[in-house]
Amino acid sequence: MFALLLLTVVMLCAQQSSAIITAEQLKAIMPKCKHPEYLNNINDALVEGSINTCLRQSAFLAQLAHESGQLVYMEEIASGEAYENRTDLGNTQPGDGKRFKGRGPIQLTGRDNYAAAGKALGLDLVNNPDQVKTPYVGFRTSVWFWTNRQLNALADQGTLDSFRQITKKVNGGTNGQADREQYWAKAKNVLGCDDGSISITLPTCTANGVSGVCMSTTNCKGRSVAGHCSGPKDIQCCI
Repeated sequence: MFALLLLTVVMLCAQQSSAIITAEQLKAIMPKCKHPEYLNNINDALVEGSINTCLRQSAFLAQLAHESGQLVYMEEIASGEAYENRTDLGNTQPGDGKRFKGRGPIQLTGRDNYAAAGKALGLDLVNNPDQVKTPYVGFRTSVWFWTNRQLNALADQGTLDSFRQITKKVNGGTNGQADREQYWAKAKNVLGCDDGSISITLPTCTANGVSGVCMSTTNCKGRSVAGHCSGPKDIQCCI
């Protein structure tokens, strides 16, 4: 009986430790993150969402890194006015676009998502949407979104196509696709599940007469030149 109990404890500890990332790993994946205190929130989220394998963690952290600018922004920079009258997001009342703009590490957007996440987490996010930009609530809504869309199953496949399906479910399209894939490749390398079998093609560009590729400034080993690539301002031509 004691041996069985000991085995159970060891298995539970192993399961818990598999869902933990270290401060060094977080820094390697998101060097711009200036909030080491978020690490506890991240690891709590990994446990809560059963994001407990390298493939799941890599995909989750890659999406967080892009959506939040490496955990720099917990609220969308834009006003949210572009979401006004977006009935597909449940924005049916005047002011819903700004009220339910993107917040949290995976930017929760739209009245319907705020209402559903709030119901699942026991929080009134419709009347208090600013809660989502706090670390405690924001990481929990991110996990809710991840599990609600069954993204662990896609992450388990470990293919470029499955990761692009995750991007589509998170963003609704292909916005920032190349940047997300760079973070994914980096996270897999840092966490130890990059087998080198997936080749990611980055958009090409030309700056100052020199050919390069569009990529995140933090990933560029050469010189980054702005104004030659589409997407967020930190996606620049690396030459």
